[in-house]
Amino acid sequence: MSKKAILVVSFGTSHMETRVKTIEQIETDIGLAYPGYGIYRAFTSRLIINILKNRDAFTVPTVKEAMEQMYRDGVKEVVVQPTHILNGIENENMLEEIRSCQNRFHSVKIGVPLLTSTQDYRKVISGFINELPYLQSREAIVCMGHGTTHYSNTCYAALEYMLRDYGYEDIYVATVEAYPALENVIKQLRKKNYKKIILLPFMIVSGEHAINDMAGGEEDSWKSVLEKEGYEVSCFLKGLGEYKSIRDILIEHVKEAR
Repeated sequence: MSKKAILVVSFGTSHMETRVKTIEQIETDIGLAYPGYGIYRAFTSRLIINILKNRDAFTVPTVKEAMEQMYRDGVKEVVVQPTHILNGIENENMLEEIRSCQNRFHSVKIGVPLLTSTQDYRKVISGFINELPYLQSREAIVCMGHGTTHYSNTCYAALEYMLRDYGYEDIYVATVEAYPALENVIKQLRKKNYKKIILLPFMIVSGEHAINDMAGGEEDSWKSVLEKEGYEVSCFLKGLGEYKSIRDILIEHVKEAR
């Protein structure tokens, strides 16, 4: 057993298909980039942990449980890398759990979430744009972010501001649970003569929110709401974790952990 380990911390998902394509691929890539380290996994969502345990008999530890396992395995040096998009509630809870047991190890270094520095935003946009469908005339993209009551929610507005600064006038960012909401973005869409809207998740996984809240058949899904507005709507179900450029940023954050 390696004396050095990287704990990859994700919010989690109850959808196996997207977990394999995103979270597990991130863990695989980090392992390939740092072959001298053992790779461990933890989820921060206890709801998802419980769903997986009860429905699939699939066990994923909490951050504290993973830290305790590493200690039992004889790990001395730990790097914790979250796959969280922003420095919000989930990341703060992660830090609290780490602090509660970090004195058991010789060293514990912690990497930052995906969108932390201004350079992170630039790198994310650069990689993200290359993965997007090519926009024809009168087409726009609306990205679905999760949103949070935490003050870090401002990252979504900053992201769209930088998109505009780079000349991407037809890409919008909305959130499921905060501001800007879809209704705020619709006000902007109405100002232009769009015919088609492409929806895609700005989340590490393309899970419950993307499948149901964004692309679902219910009348309050984003797809249904936009169709009622008269737009042709298509959905691009691909989580950020599927993009190599995004995974590379997280790998770089492992290197910069402190």
